[in-house]
Amino acid sequence: MSEKILVIDDEKDIADLLEVYLKSENYTVYKYYCAKDAMKCIEDRNIDLAILDVMLPDINGFSLCQLIRQKHTYPIIMLTAKIEETDKITGLTLGADDYVTKPFRPLEVIARVKAQLRRYKKYTPTSITEKTKTELSFNKLRLNVQTHECILDDKIISLTPTEFSILYVLLASEGNVVSIEDLFRSVWKDEYYSKNSSTITVHIRHLREKLKDTSDTPQYIKTIWGVGYKI
Repeated sequence: MSEKILVIDDEKDIADLLEVYLKSENYTVYKYYCAKDAMKCIEDRNIDLAILDVMLPDINGFSLCQLIRQKHTYPIIMLTAKIEETDKITGLTLGADDYVTKPFRPLEVIARVKAQLRRYKKYTPTSITEKTKTELSFNKLRLNVQTHECILDDKIISLTPTEFSILYVLLASEGNVVSIEDLFRSVWKDEYYSKNSSTITVHIRHLREKLKDTSDTPQYIKTIWGVGYKI
């Protein structure tokens, strides 16, 4: 069964182009030119990944990302015409998993879609093998791969697919430092990330907020300056 991709962009040429390329990869595409028209699809369809333009005419992409994150954990890729680092960080902080700056090459977007879906499906029950640890834990923190749940103090913490993947890598290497480069390779497996450490930094900061952790007195995620992170 093909994965279902939601595309929302008010620039019709871009939305139509993405639809063509995604369909050529055998994805099912739900395409909309504004957020309002897409709301029923978001509520009723089992979406596997969303591509959202930041500058939508009715609801901006950041707000739409927040709305989706209230109920869904599937990957979200933001499209932005802005190049300011703050816009990228805003999207990641609000729950997006990746961003692409316009103008872009369609094949680059396809590569990122595939990378996000690989990671998302890696930690779903249907993809788990006997060799995969179904639960990792540290102190009061538990990560259940089979149910895709993060539990802290017996309360479920909602994580995005990227946050879940980063935390899984760190917990699997408990006590050992995981370099930023190794995190990129383990989580994204894509070369275009290798020179951009700010993406990891934002996700780590968001993880800490959800775990009620701090960089000054960490209980779970410790920064090893100039190297990476460890549990």
